[in-house]
Amino acid sequence: MARDIRTQRSYHHGRRDITCLFLMILLAAAAALADTKGKLTGKVIDQRTKEPLMGVNVTLLGTTIGASTDPDGGFIILNIPSGSYRVRFSMIGYGTKLVNEVDVSAGQTTTLNETLTEEALQTSEVTVTATKPIVDTRQTSSVKILDSKQFNALPVQDLNDIVNLQAGVVGGHFRGGRLGEVQYQVDGVSINNPYDNSASVQLDRSVLREVQVISGTFDAEYGQAMSGVVNAVLRSGSVDHFEANAEVYTGTYSAPSSRFPDIGQLSLTSIRSYQASVSGPTPIPKTTFLLSVRRFTDGGYLFGVRRFEPTDKNDLESMAFHPTGDSAIVPMDAEQEWSGQGKISTTLLPNIQLSYQAVYSSSEHRPYNYAWRLNPDGLATKRSTSLVHGVDLTQALSPLVYYTISLRQNLFDYKDLKYESVYDPMYWTAGKPIGTNNYNLGAIVQGVDLGRFIQETNSYVVKASVTSQVDKTNLVKVGVEAQKSEIKFGSPGALVETVVNGVQTLVARVDDPLYPHVVKSTPIWLSAYAQDRLEFKDILLRGGVRFEMFDADAKVPSDLANPANAISGAPESHPQATKVKMAVAPRLGISYPITDQSSVFFSYGHFYQYPGIGNIFSNSDYSILKDLQAGGISYGVMGNPDLKPEFTTQYEVGYKGALTENFGVDVSAFYKDIRDLLGIEFVSTYAAAQYARFTNVDFGTVNGVSFSLDYRLSVLTVSVDYTYQTALGNSSDPSETANRAAAGEDPRPRKVPLNWDQRNTLNVIIGARQEGNYSGTVIVRYADGQPYTPIVGSGFNAELERNSGRKPSSVTVDLRVEKTLALLGAKFNIFARVSNLFGAHFSNGFVFPSTGSADYTLNPAGEQTTLNDPSRFSAPRRIEVGLSLASVTW
Repeated sequence: MARDIRTQRSYHHGRRDITCLFLMILLAAAAALADTKGKLTGKVIDQRTKEPLMGVNVTLLGTTIGASTDPDGGFIILNIPSGSYRVRFSMIGYGTKLVNEVDVSAGQTTTLNETLTEEALQTSEVTVTATKPIVDTRQTSSVKILDSKQFNALPVQDLNDIVNLQAGVVGGHFRGGRLGEVQYQVDGVSINNPYDNSASVQLDRSVLREVQVISGTFDAEYGQAMSGVVNAVLRSGSVDHFEANAEVYTGTYSAPSSRFPDIGQLSLTSIRSYQASVSGPTPIPKTTFLLSVRRFTDGGYLFGVRRFEPTDKNDLESMAFHPTGDSAIVPMDAEQEWSGQGKISTTLLPNIQLSYQAVYSSSEHRPYNYAWRLNPDGLATKRSTSLVHGVDLTQALSPLVYYTISLRQNLFDYKDLKYESVYDPMYWTAGKPIGTNNYNLGAIVQGVDLGRFIQETNSYVVKASVTSQVDKTNLVKVGVEAQKSEIKFGSPGALVETVVNGVQTLVARVDDPLYPHVVKSTPIWLSAYAQDRLEFKDILLRGGVRFEMFDADAKVPSDLANPANAISGAPESHPQATKVKMAVAPRLGISYPITDQSSVFFSYGHFYQYPGIGNIFSNSDYSILKDLQAGGISYGVMGNPDLKPEFTTQYEVGYKGALTENFGVDVSAFYKDIRDLLGIEFVSTYAAAQYARFTNVDFGTVNGVSFSLDYRLSVLTVSVDYTYQTALGNSSDPSETANRAAAGEDPRPRKVPLNWDQRNTLNVIIGARQEGNYSGTVIVRYADGQPYTPIVGSGFNAELERNSGRKPSSVTVDLRVEKTLALLGAKFNIFARVSNLFGAHFSNGFVFPSTGSADYTLNPAGEQTTLNDPSRFSAPRRIEVGLSLASVTW
């Protein structure tokens, strides 16, 4: 349970500085586990006598990592970077055995039990290939781990595509939670943008080595998340050879022109992607590098006609129009992106691994807006740049104890504005957007987008922990994490239409609290955790506890009933420091084996997350309420820097088992009790006026069942993921209560289906692959209809019960096929990828509230504009063909 501490500002700053200093000292003395390391364990016995063998050398080839077996034949190897290894078992008097393709995953334990044959003279080396278990029975919750071989064969391109394929994930919502409840990590360190708790950098699959998706409960080492964790492990170079690969593809969209006008204008190269990477050793001994770069452009499938220019002058009263555009058909949802990764690693110093890496992306996107279809150049362009970079230092203090220090900087810069300066004369030359319902369904015929928004985040993250195999059964981690962010967001100057000398004109308002302006904040997060993994023969326990602390470093009114201290005779209000928020979160997981290849598991945990800074600090200057009167002006929803963390209790129970060597099943039931979600309260002042304010009032519950089947035989693999869940709550969006009150509807809280309450979700993946020859994968997705609020008739009280209707269900099919060819001593892969193969035009998007369909409405005259808006449909068929150079080594 969270514990609040109120302080005065001077003491508050002093205590915060002391706390930071203490933790930084602790960080320097301890270590950071950027969770990219795994564990290999097992037992070696004599093939004939079945007795354990002591003194067997277990070596991971190509590394300096290894161990010797103990008197019981057992071995434990820690601090192994995730990847696929060749493991050699050797001992005098016994034949040597080499096991290929031993996969070690970040933060996980791989078990490798082997037998050796007694030989008087060692002759040849026996080579076998490891078989990855069809189901990992040692997990205590729902975890999906995919390596590059697996997701490269799928019709996916980036991390989000991979995540949305997993059971329990619906459009970024993990098991019924709101967006922004997932912790995204790169090599075990957070890349979340505190502004809205989303991932701050886009990750293409070409830079990924492994992806872990935890949709159930998760260990104490993960914080600032309530619904799930995604850990992306990036590629590295090799110390003994160079490696290069490349990929280029082109594509287009295909759909009926009746739904997407002018889509026939698309060329076969409207989608283009170029990617290349090279890695290998450097001139410095034991030092490797990796460099990867990608260029991507997408012309989109939604178009406008440049009939008007933003600077045109039209007389709407007399319906006299003077277009000067060239009438060219132009894309209105185009996107382009540069991205890449650089990494350099060294083991030059004994027992020390040191690396620096940087992940970069920069994109431009102009989102479609039907109203601007005749004046497309008046729209603003969204631009974002992100950089995640830093240093990781890992040192092995002994074979069973190591630490890592991770220092990261996460930068994110986003702009959504037409011109950089609010004083740009083009704003006045073009003027505000103008259109009329009497011409082309209200299309904007002159002016530019006056919206202006920026968001900048500069976060410094230090994460530290020590990992120790205390004994054969106890793997202990203790760690701390600190993050300080400098966040700016809002409007860098607002353009307001004002009457000046009797003439209506645009006036620039800069840093005026009564108008949109830029808000700055410098919040601090501190946390610590202790985690123990007890691996007994008959049971596995994962237990831990996490401590969280958050300081908004802001001020709020001491008396909310007199927020601006402007009510005469009322108790005086003054700015006071926000409270430092603290929380303690226990976590527990148990896996109990029923047989050698099956187990039941149970997990439970408390999970805390602080709301996005955008909601905490937006409109948080209470001085604007000085003129608030009963029934007077509305000032929107006020921000609240004194919010508590949101809180979820999760339970999960399930079964994992291999029914045969090639057929596995994973079934789990889950329940989430969600409290203290961000919502709206209405505060009454001493003058009988009311204002809306963010606070921790929303709630919800989620329960469901996930069912997974995996089958693999020779070249064929089949994966089936089915989830049934109900997601209920009083509000799908923090502002929903205020919006309902403003519309004259009942704002009182009651539990209804949330907007993403998708009851039945089914993903079927069928793949066929022959290494070095061909591969093909088909993904079939079925989704139940999500809720919507129906209306009957028109006018007041036409809406039925909120979210009482259901949208149509949908089925989509994606496909990827690939053929390997040998040319000039190198291997090339020719591939084709098709998304939405059968052109399904609806998948839980927009529907007309009178019909529950995206195709028609019972009020066609009143909704003619929407009926002509092609963006109401889902994305059409997307076809891509390309050529990739398989990894070339030398």
